[in-house]
Amino acid sequence: MQEQYRTVARAGVHESEINRSRFLCSLAPAATEQEAQDFVARVRKEHPTASHNCYAYVIGADASVQKASDDGEPGGTAGVPMLQMLLRREVRYVAAVVTRYYGGVKLGAGGLIRAYGGVVGEALDALGTLTRQRFRLATVHVDHQRAGKLENDLRATGRDVREVRYAEAVSIEIGLPDADVEAFTAWLADATAGTATLELGGEAYGDV
Repeated sequence: MQEQYRTVARAGVHESEINRSRFLCSLAPAATEQEAQDFVARVRKEHPTASHNCYAYVIGADASVQKASDDGEPGGTAGVPMLQMLLRREVRYVAAVVTRYYGGVKLGAGGLIRAYGGVVGEALDALGTLTRQRFRLATVHVDHQRAGKLENDLRATGRDVREVRYAEAVSIEIGLPDADVEAFTAWLADATAGTATLELGGEAYGDV
């Protein structure tokens, strides 16, 4: 698994006008290919009279799924430059749709490539990106007497406390970078006089 990846901070639309054509780039985070396809379909529905609704998306922290469509523009002048911009900016789990309303002036192949790739880059700048880091999910089991102080200590030291569950013992779910597991285990033993246990779970990504 990738240690980290970047994705778009939020969904949104950025508009540019190039030689009287309107280019609207709609960007959105997409956790799966189905989500990306649903987003493309939604944008197309919003702009049924547009000349073109070209798209590109990248799914997977390692960019394992990559798709692009020129939607009627000359081959390789729209979807591919959009995809290349997403890859060059190293953004993942993202879908981009560029809606073009033709303004009467032909841009030529080079102009189209610059326009479609460029408006995706501008949209990424406008909406911003965030970095997500790979974490090991871990659960700390501790007695009620020590739970409150331990939770406070975890938060005070900047740990990613995800959930706290109260039963016979208290379970505190946290996110740990893999490299920190050993040091954290030693800290936990020290902080709870050896009474807490640490259970390592699967992996997930969280905001840095």
